[in-house]
Amino acid sequence: MCGICGRINYNEQDVHLEDIQSMMDCMKYRGPDDEGVFLQHHIGLGFVRLSIIDLSADGHQPMQDESGRYVLVFNGEIYNYIEIRQELAELGIVCRTKTDSEVLLKAYIQWGEACLDKFNGMFAFVIYDTLEKVLFGARDRFGIKPFYYLQTDTCFIFASEIPALLKSNIIKAEVNNQVMFDFLVFNRTDQTEDTFFKGILKLQHGHCFTIKENQFQIKQWYNLREKVQQAKPFISAEEYREYLSSSVGLRLRSDVPVGVCLSGGLDSSSITSLILKDFHKEDLNTFSAVYQPGEIGDESHFIEEYRKEVQNMHFIEPTADSLLRDIHDFVQIHAEPIPSTSPYAQYKVMQLAKGKVLVTMDGQGADEQLAGYHYFYGFFFKDLFTSMSWVKLIKEMFAYYKQHKSWIGIQSFVYFMLPVSLRTRLRYNEYGYLKTSFIQANASSNTIAGNLYGSKTLNEALLDHFEYKLEHLLKWGDRNSMASSIESRVPFLDYRLVEKTLATPNTRKIEKGITKSILREAMKGYLPEIIRQRKDKIGFETPQETWFRLPAFQVFINDIISSESFRNRAYFDVDKVKLLYQQHVEGKINISKEIWKWIHTELWCRKFIDTSFL
Repeated sequence: MCGICGRINYNEQDVHLEDIQSMMDCMKYRGPDDEGVFLQHHIGLGFVRLSIIDLSADGHQPMQDESGRYVLVFNGEIYNYIEIRQELAELGIVCRTKTDSEVLLKAYIQWGEACLDKFNGMFAFVIYDTLEKVLFGARDRFGIKPFYYLQTDTCFIFASEIPALLKSNIIKAEVNNQVMFDFLVFNRTDQTEDTFFKGILKLQHGHCFTIKENQFQIKQWYNLREKVQQAKPFISAEEYREYLSSSVGLRLRSDVPVGVCLSGGLDSSSITSLILKDFHKEDLNTFSAVYQPGEIGDESHFIEEYRKEVQNMHFIEPTADSLLRDIHDFVQIHAEPIPSTSPYAQYKVMQLAKGKVLVTMDGQGADEQLAGYHYFYGFFFKDLFTSMSWVKLIKEMFAYYKQHKSWIGIQSFVYFMLPVSLRTRLRYNEYGYLKTSFIQANASSNTIAGNLYGSKTLNEALLDHFEYKLEHLLKWGDRNSMASSIESRVPFLDYRLVEKTLATPNTRKIEKGITKSILREAMKGYLPEIIRQRKDKIGFETPQETWFRLPAFQVFINDIISSESFRNRAYFDVDKVKLLYQQHVEGKINISKEIWKWIHTELWCRKFIDTSFL
C-alpha cells in the first residue's frame, strides 16, 4: 500500500526531481517506510512505500526488471501473487524477490494487458517501457485504489491523491459545479470520471490507458455486467461461505499484523468470525467506534458478543469535541467534500489502529451485492411491480413493514417509479436551500437520477451501484486508512465473490422483508445469533444530529453560515440555511446531513479553492 505519482512532458522538456518530490512529499503518510524516484528525460515516476509484503529492500520502487527496460510504480496488493509467481515459474520466468510488485511487473512483461485478468487484488499502477517509450497504467476492477490525473497540451501528470496534482501548479483550482450539484442534491460523488476540481479526472475503475507518441488512450479492461452474465449463481449458502472464506484467506496474506474494523454489523462480524473459526487467528485485533448507551451509532452491545473470542479489542469514542479538533485535518485529508460524518468515525477507528496493526479488514461492498440498504427494497418492489408479480409485491411490502416498522423502502419504491426530471426536482426542493441560479445551471445535466435511480430491476440496481455509487465509499476508506498509514482490505470485493453473488437470484438477497439472505444462511453457526438475525442497518454512524445542537457547534456553524464567503458562494440561499439550522437546533427537524454538507463545502472551498493550496 503506497502512493504513486508521475509526469510526462509532451514537449520533451526534462522532468526535474523537484517536480516529482513535491508530489511525493504531499502524500508521504501513504508510504512512510521508503521512497524512490525514476527520472529519464521527459518522464518522471515517484513512489512512497508502506511495507506490507516482503518488508526488505527488495520491495523498493520504482522497480525495474533485470534488463532495465520496464519501470513500475504500484499502489495496492496482488493477493494471489504466489499462484501467479508459480505460473510464471512454469514458463521459465524467475522472480528474484518475494514481492507481489515483481510478480505484477513480470506478469505484464509476459502477458501484456491480459495480465490484468489474472490479478485478484486492489491496484493502481503504471509501467513505463523505456525502449518503446510507452506508458501503460491500470486500475482495479471496482476502484479500491485511487488514480487521479490531469493533462494539458504540454504534459500528463498522475497521482494517488488530488493534492499531489495541485502541487504541480499546472492548473488553477476551480470547482466543478456539476459535481458540486450532484453532491449537494443527491449526496453522491465519484459516479463519473469527474472530481470536484475542474480539469482533474480519475481513471475509472476497471479501466487502463496507454500513452504513446503523446497520444492518451483509455480502454475498459473489465466489464462487470458481462462477467455477471457469464457467471454461475451460487447453488447453496455453503458454497457462498466457501468463496467468502477463500477471499478472507487471501487477504490475510501479510508480513505485518492484521486487524478488523468491527462495527457490530453483519458484514464486519462475518469477516471477524471467519478469521477466528476458519483461520484460527487467536491474536486478532478488532477496532470499533462506540458511543454512549442509547446514542445513535452505538453498537457496543453487538461488538461485545466477541468479548470471549477476541483477545485484543480496542474502542474509541468519537465526540463533538474531537470532531471540532480534527475537522480541518479531516477536510484536508479527504480533499473533496463528503456528505456525512460517518467517514469521520472510520477516520477515528484508523487512528485507534495506528501503531497496533498495519492492515485492517473492512466489510465494504457487501451492501451493494446483497441489497443491504433500505432503499434497495424500493428497487425490489419496482421489480415485482413491473413484472406484474403483484401478489408477491403486497406480501413483501407487508413483510418489510412488519420487520422494520419503516416506510423508507415503500417511499423509495414510489420515488423510483417517478420520471427522471421529477426525481431531481423532488431532491433539490426537499429543503429548498439551494440558489435558483445554481439549480437552473446544473439540474438538467445530472446523471444520478437516471443512471443510479432509474434501474428497472433489483439486480440491475446492484450493478448500477457498482458502476456509479460504490467508489465514493472506497475512496473515503482509502483516505481514512492511509492518513494513519494503514492498508485497508475489503474481502467482500473479491471479484469471484462479486460476480457469482450478483448472478444469484433476488430471493437469495431479499426475502420476506429481510436482506442478505444468503449471507445470513451461510454464517449460521459462525455468527452470534443476535448479530446474524439483526435487521437494522447502522455501520460507522455518528450521533451528528445531537452534536450539531451542542453550544460549541452552534457557535462554529453560525460563524460559517454567517460568513461573507459562505454568502458569496454560488450555492446557498443563506437566509433559508439559517432558518433550517435554527429549526434543527430547536429539535423541530433533523437535517444533520445537510448541515454537515454546508460545513464541509465551505471549509473545503476555503482550503482548496479560495487560497492557493501550495
